[in-house]
Amino acid sequence: MTLARRGGRRWLGLVVCGALLLAGCDSADGEPAARASGQPTAAATRSFAPGASGAGDAYFPSYGNGGYDVAHYTVQVRYDPKTDQLTGTTVVRATATADLSAFNLDLAGLTVRSVTVNGVKAGHTRTGDELVITPAAGLTAGNGFVAEIRYDGVPAALRNEALGESGWLHTSDGAIALGQPQSASTWFPVNDHPSDKATYDFEISVPKEPEDLKVISNGVFMGRTLRGDWATWSWSEGTPMASYLAMVVIGKFRVTTRKHKGRPVFNAVTTKVPGGPQDRSIARALDIADYLESLFGPYPFDAYGGVVVADDRIRYALETQTRPVYSTGFFRQGENTEVVAHEVAHQWFGNSVSLQKWQDIWLNEGLATYAQWLWAEHTGQSTVQRTFEQQYATASAQVWRTPPGKPGVANLFSESVYQRGGMTVHALRVAVGDTAFFTILRTWAAEKKNGNATTAEFVALAERISQKKLGKLFDAWLYGTERPAAPKPL
Repeated sequence: MTLARRGGRRWLGLVVCGALLLAGCDSADGEPAARASGQPTAAATRSFAPGASGAGDAYFPSYGNGGYDVAHYTVQVRYDPKTDQLTGTTVVRATATADLSAFNLDLAGLTVRSVTVNGVKAGHTRTGDELVITPAAGLTAGNGFVAEIRYDGVPAALRNEALGESGWLHTSDGAIALGQPQSASTWFPVNDHPSDKATYDFEISVPKEPEDLKVISNGVFMGRTLRGDWATWSWSEGTPMASYLAMVVIGKFRVTTRKHKGRPVFNAVTTKVPGGPQDRSIARALDIADYLESLFGPYPFDAYGGVVVADDRIRYALETQTRPVYSTGFFRQGENTEVVAHEVAHQWFGNSVSLQKWQDIWLNEGLATYAQWLWAEHTGQSTVQRTFEQQYATASAQVWRTPPGKPGVANLFSESVYQRGGMTVHALRVAVGDTAFFTILRTWAAEKKNGNATTAEFVALAERISQKKLGKLFDAWLYGTERPAAPKPL
């Protein structure tokens, strides 16, 4: 995420900063659904219990759920911007990681009409934003299952006292579903924590009139089909994705498409602003991706793109997978490829390599900030060393009081996480040298591709590759509350 700036500093608005699977189809682990029901002959000897109502993240105890691992979501929704009414069916393919008598999904506000598990009607109750599903029979650890949830209602945003508003936002020409650290649960049932990544198919239907109403989501555009008065836009993200990176934008946009290195490119800019610097800036994402690929290794996804929106509630840019979303505010002063570099870098660091817990957000933002500095150097705007020195000299006392490796919920998207996070990356580079440094980044992107990671794992990798003890360096830069000594210039 990148937060917009006012007067040269970041500022915050309301937010800081397939085919339907039915009973009898194969289960998530490739076994027939009848077997996936979790009812082997030995089931009577097992002890079934409800799955946890959270993923175990100390920063957000209620986010996500335990007891299962999702492989794939098929999300089918119909949305009418005139009435703000949404009707949906979501199919969840998952594997139980414990013997489950019940399990939870996150779903905010919308009304659940029916639930089946492996084609059999299941019980369901609501506790706040938790949907508790009780299958007709227990689900056995290691076996796959398929849950289908039908729901409807008027979707609404989530409000977090520390972080602001995120999720489904009704707009003058459609809707935007976006936000960090959560947003997906406002429009489909989901295990809403980055530790449970999955692949996705989105089938989003809107009225076919006006004809210029468009629906944009993640991954590869699979086509637009008409049926009656509705137009269905299909998108597929075949690489595992954290739920907060899922997005949908509905409205009127200028769309440009092409191919790059055999992959589809889909860019969209709101027609609320005339063509100009925002169009040119997101078009540069391909140049940026190619440059970063030379440093970090192969681009990790099957599509490229970007979306520019104009809404006073979206005052940030977010690295939504394959297709970051940008506020028009970033381009009011002209072209801005630095923000594009930041969000494109997240495709490696944050999206392909995702957080295991939100405390480690610096791994996303520090590495993306440093990639932004590298791009500025590559394009002759400034050297990385000069950028570091400027940040080091001008950082506020609050930056040094806030440890980016343990910022706390209120400071999750603070300047310390971004700028001190980036300075931490530079301090590592100076300590280990360029050869080891860039090997660390490429190895991190390769070894953790499509997975989750922690700060401890990053430190261990850096020590393994550099053959240096780096504990004191990371302790000072990530966890200290005083300004560390500046590393020597490169």
